[in-house]
Amino acid sequence: MVATVSACGAEKGLISIDQAIEIILQQTQPLSTEKKALQASLHHYLAEDIHAQVNLPTFSQSAVDGYALCFHSENAKDPISQDQISKDQTFEVIGEIRAGSDQQFQLNHGQAVRIFTGGKIPENTTTVARQEIVQVNHSSITITESLRFDADIRHVGEEVSTGQLLAERGQYLNVGAIAALSMAGAFDVGVFKRPKIAVLITGDEVATSSSDLSMDVGSKVFDANGPLLQAWCQSNHFQVDILHIADEEEVVNDTFDRLKTQYDVLITTGGVSVGDYDYVRPCALNNGFAQHFWKVKQKPGKPLFFASFNNEDHRCYLLGLPGNPAAVYICMQVYGKLLLNALQGNSNNLQWFSATLTQPIKADQRERFIRMVLSFDQGRLMVQPLAKQQSHMLSNLMQANCLVRVPSGKVIESGEVVQGHWL
Repeated sequence: MVATVSACGAEKGLISIDQAIEIILQQTQPLSTEKKALQASLHHYLAEDIHAQVNLPTFSQSAVDGYALCFHSENAKDPISQDQISKDQTFEVIGEIRAGSDQQFQLNHGQAVRIFTGGKIPENTTTVARQEIVQVNHSSITITESLRFDADIRHVGEEVSTGQLLAERGQYLNVGAIAALSMAGAFDVGVFKRPKIAVLITGDEVATSSSDLSMDVGSKVFDANGPLLQAWCQSNHFQVDILHIADEEEVVNDTFDRLKTQYDVLITTGGVSVGDYDYVRPCALNNGFAQHFWKVKQKPGKPLFFASFNNEDHRCYLLGLPGNPAAVYICMQVYGKLLLNALQGNSNNLQWFSATLTQPIKADQRERFIRMVLSFDQGRLMVQPLAKQQSHMLSNLMQANCLVRVPSGKVIESGEVVQGHWL
């Protein structure tokens, strides 16, 4: 295959994807923290280490429905008899323990207590016989299988001991984390605040209704970026305000001046390149935003802009996205996710997986993010490129489940291993 390389993106001054990622992680400072009830902290990131307040389990308990047995080996010289009870042994049943019961028993050799899952193990218990291997004979039982000592007993502190580190600062609080911390006695936790986000959809060409579109045939398009970013933020558990603003310098200036102290993050779409009506960057600089980078050697999304405003009371970050919707989506999946995570104390880079490419990809001057379908084939991860990869096309997002990074200036052959990121 002949490598055909596009000249677009060859101009000087472009930074690499890795440089852009590093700048975002270096420049972003976490938001302030707050105390929240654990059950109200879902989708937050911890701002403190959490240690167990109790042992888990808090007491030794039965793992099954069955019988707690007390048995002393009659032949201490026999190693087998020391750690198991042979079948056909009979035990006297002296009581019953249910989960949550405070009833106390002290077993002697040859005695048993009926016990249920979660019930507190009585003193001198040797082992627990699950009810499936027990034959009941009025006030006694006989075990029908040999049984090892210490079977089906959950010992106090075997999972977690008091004071043990359970979760570190930066831990994402998903459903499993909430459950684990709750069981270990954490009721209030320190978390990073969630960022307050505004999305600014710029452009005079955006139609807001079918009638609006029909009145200007050929000059307007339906808005994809607003619904896209609204849905993206919703799926990532962020609240967001969506505003549409005209491509007018005074409007953009006034909007930045008004919002820069009200929000933690401003995300713009369009107006960030070098056209006569691209006011996002100059108006941001005019309003005191400091530029961290502008233009990345990538496809799509080259005219990406990252800046921040900072005064004594507030810091606001601006992520200026291109106007084409596929570029908006990809830049949010990579850079938007990094920025919003870093604001909540998670400064980790994105996680990439390795997979085998199913068909060749031509070379390009810029590194690319290509929408693909990830699948399993005989235990291997495989990625299949989708058609219609142009930055204004979105239809393949209904099939795409990953982004694949394709290095610049190189033909990637079928069967080569590439790096992908789950969508």
